[in-house]
Amino acid sequence: MSMTSTSSAVDALLVRDVDGQYRPARAEEVLSQARRVLSQRVRRGATMSSPQAVKDHLRLEIGMLEHEVFCVLFLDAQHRIIALKQMFRGTVTQTSVYPREVVKEALACNAAAVILAHNHPSGAAEPSRADEFLTQTLKTALALVDVRVLDHLVVAGAEVRSFAELGLL
Repeated sequence: MSMTSTSSAVDALLVRDVDGQYRPARAEEVLSQARRVLSQRVRRGATMSSPQAVKDHLRLEIGMLEHEVFCVLFLDAQHRIIALKQMFRGTVTQTSVYPREVVKEALACNAAAVILAHNHPSGAAEPSRADEFLTQTLKTALALVDVRVLDHLVVAGAEVRSFAELGLL
């Protein structure tokens, strides 16, 4: 893909067809390419030196979903990515999260730390009281098996709120 200006002075992303001709990229092609680029930044073995890369990846993966999902990014002792897993799926307003299952998966991955994330399809990225309670419950449960909760991100469309940045951890 390359960037070029059209005669209407609007920048367009172009893709080359199989016959070698350039045409404007469709939205799904742009999103697919963006997911590919971001997944390279958030891949197994990568060090979590950029929280922004995780936020960008989550924006694309879960930010626009019409139902809630709860994801966990499992990290090793050097905060390298082991896996990013969508653990639970819910309705438009809530998701049931089972701490036991998160602990089991952290142990199965041999994780030393986790970053929790979920989306708010309503578009409001502010953490709820239930989100705060869940985070503390997971933090306590995971601490029993020496797994640290580094952050909990709430994604609503293009907005991402960090519990760590808000002082809620």
